[in-house]
Amino acid sequence: MYHIDREIAEQPEAIRRLLHEEADNIAKIAAAIQAFNPTFIWIAARGTSDNAARYAQYLMSIQAGVAVGLATPSVHTLYGAQPDLSRALVIGISQSGKAADVRQVLLDGLKQGALTLAITNDANSPMAQTAQHHLYLHAGDEVAVAATKTYTTQLAAIAALVTAWTNNTQQQTQLSHLPYQLSETLKLSEAIPTWAERYRYMERIAVIGRGYNYATAFEISLKIKEMCRITGEEYSEADFRHGPIAVVERGFPVIVVAPQSKPLPLLIDLLESLRQRHAECLIISNAEQTWTYATKQLPLPDGLPEWLSPICAVLPGQVFARHLAEHKGYDVDKPEGLTKVTVTQ
Repeated sequence: MYHIDREIAEQPEAIRRLLHEEADNIAKIAAAIQAFNPTFIWIAARGTSDNAARYAQYLMSIQAGVAVGLATPSVHTLYGAQPDLSRALVIGISQSGKAADVRQVLLDGLKQGALTLAITNDANSPMAQTAQHHLYLHAGDEVAVAATKTYTTQLAAIAALVTAWTNNTQQQTQLSHLPYQLSETLKLSEAIPTWAERYRYMERIAVIGRGYNYATAFEISLKIKEMCRITGEEYSEADFRHGPIAVVERGFPVIVVAPQSKPLPLLIDLLESLRQRHAECLIISNAEQTWTYATKQLPLPDGLPEWLSPICAVLPGQVFARHLAEHKGYDVDKPEGLTKVTVTQ
């Protein structure tokens, strides 16, 4: 078995472990946020972790009602600027905790009196040692270069923190069911290896999401780029209509993340436009009305809350990218030219 197969399969248990082991710490961090009462939230991350930050941007803005910005670390490093973070909750997200530029954002926040939080998979990492609070992912070792379980545990950690911060007991109950929904999603994805070879010769793809699943579009596109060496572009459904849809012609592959959600009617309208252009639509959904547009169906469990759907919806994308890479003859654990930890300034 490849490392990536094992790590994809470990995601339900990794998230179950995270929710159990970090419950007290999450409650402590949530209490600190409530006491600090931040004016805004500033999140620094790179790569896959930046896609987790996009999820946090939606979740924290919608559920906690606080404005959230995604930091540009080079402002702090290359340009040495000092944006005013004195009333911010500053969050750094990194699987390894070794991202020097993300750590610099945390340091600048600390100097200005911000409340700081690091979310990493290494309790002894530089970022974990820098921030006032650390949320440990408990994902276990991740050997494959392409992040899978560290991404979904990041999302689950963010979800757990927000539910504790907002004291939302209904959502806390929903979150407790997440490991089972992840297991069900993996079962529903078992057919993907039987048809992934159909796309062996594709050279480009678009991945579309909206709302909470804007982050999912970015992360699936990244997995396909990393593992399959395919030119991929990721878009909000709204942005895709503003010009990029012009590239779609007969046979153009488009992954559309369209679970039961507030954006669903808009996504279905887009699917109609894609059908008129004869696109190949690979649809990640649990909404039956989407299947009439699907060249390939990538099902999600019924009853999945929209705010948690990105944690499940990325799984079919991971499985697709992994099997497509193998059909293209690439190393699925160690894509050429990539390393597990990338340090940028």
